[in-house]
Amino acid sequence: MAAKKNKNKNPKKGASNAADAKTAKTVVATNRQARRDYDIVDTIECGMVLRGSEAKSLRESKVTLGDAFGRIDRGEMYIIALHISPYSHAAHHTGHDPDRHRKLLLHRHQIDSWQERQDRDRLTLVPLSLYFVGNRAKVEMGLARGKSQVDRRRDIAKRDSDRDIAKAMSDNLRRRG
Repeated sequence: MAAKKNKNKNPKKGASNAADAKTAKTVVATNRQARRDYDIVDTIECGMVLRGSEAKSLRESKVTLGDAFGRIDRGEMYIIALHISPYSHAAHHTGHDPDRHRKLLLHRHQIDSWQERQDRDRLTLVPLSLYFVGNRAKVEMGLARGKSQVDRRRDIAKRDSDRDIAKAMSDNLRRRG
């Protein structure tokens, strides 16, 4: 009996491509306003409980993260005010409620520790980004503290000064070369 010859010279190459496809991160939406208005203390990746038409709408990037926030209620974490528009090719009677509360999937000890930190430090839960890892929808939640107007102005001033320094350095390098 003759052994079959493997046409693929590197047998691990095909396996790594399949593994890369499962771990590829496809960003659907980001909440840039949250990073501007809040000081992010900690982040965590959560799974989401979705209906079929919601997942299809997310693939089309029909989502608004701007007004969304998180809440821990009776030992479970939810994302509230996350608007996922109805799927464009779905029938009206099989669609979903665009503004329903969606359950987030975390381990019990993670929820408990975030609940404790939120209560102790008076922090809030904000969604930072929504993405797919393979076929699973994930949301990155942040434990955040609100910034004051002074903090925002300080961040803008620091960003402007860093930009000026970088420009001066690049101009200096161009003159030498």
